[in-house]
Amino acid sequence: MTVVEIENLTKDFAVGFWKKRPVRALDNLSLQINQGEIFGFLGPNGAGKSTTIKLLMNLLYPTSGSARILGEPVASTEMRKNIGYLPENPYFYDYLTPAELLTYVGRLFGLGGEELKKRTRALIEDVGLGHAENRQLRQFKKGRVQRLGIAQALINDPEIVFFDEPMSGLDPLGRMDVRRIILSLKARGVTVFFSSHILPDVEAICDRVSILNRGKLQEVGALADILKVGVKSHEIIVSGGAPDIKEAIGGLCEEIHVMGDRFQLRVRDGKAVEDALRFVFDRKLELISVNPVRPSLEEHFRSAIYSSE
Repeated sequence: MTVVEIENLTKDFAVGFWKKRPVRALDNLSLQINQGEIFGFLGPNGAGKSTTIKLLMNLLYPTSGSARILGEPVASTEMRKNIGYLPENPYFYDYLTPAELLTYVGRLFGLGGEELKKRTRALIEDVGLGHAENRQLRQFKKGRVQRLGIAQALINDPEIVFFDEPMSGLDPLGRMDVRRIILSLKARGVTVFFSSHILPDVEAICDRVSILNRGKLQEVGALADILKVGVKSHEIIVSGGAPDIKEAIGGLCEEIHVMGDRFQLRVRDGKAVEDALRFVFDRKLELISVNPVRPSLEEHFRSAIYSSE
């Protein structure tokens, strides 16, 4: 089932002193997002990602084209009770606490009573703010505000959430928490549409991704199709080798790197892998790991962006 339909969506902004010179921020974008998937929306700064999300949130009006969410036009107020939204730079009232803010947002959705209290407490714990639930937001740094922004986007138990740079300002533990939350949403059948610059996180959790550049869609599809997942080479890590291992095995490997008492061997194909492993076992070295090396989303992203310039 399709939950977001974007058809030829275009947005021009008037710039210049007299506001007469149009600049195209989004150029005939067409996309479909399916129910229950995690969809990554990628692109460099200025690609049009935030503009797209603001158009979907009806915060901007398109120059042409249209979009529908859950089968309704984006202007539908009834549809909005079933979606959640985290803006790129969330800002909240400084003198509220997390519980007060979530209670306020919940009441906007018509929630109240014990249900709202339970949901507020659960979300505060889930985003890692239990230790700070009674602090005013003016004491929060960027990472905590980001966590609270995620909580407010989920207070209404939405069918689909739109996250604009949800990992922004978060430390590694915060990013892990956000990935966990997003995966838990998917497990419940919630659709997640999010933009991000942090490509390893996108690669770790997304079902499909799209690449936007200068307002135009470059590519869209499942990660396996986008990356054309083929094994480029194999990485073998061994321990216990003598200093002469580089000379002894050098002819079998494309690259050899010394990492303390370990050696990282890069070999190309199946026959070379067999020969390298035979060498490892003959020398009675400790085999730590053998891993296929595939192109990363980051490598593909860089290639897609640069090839379009």
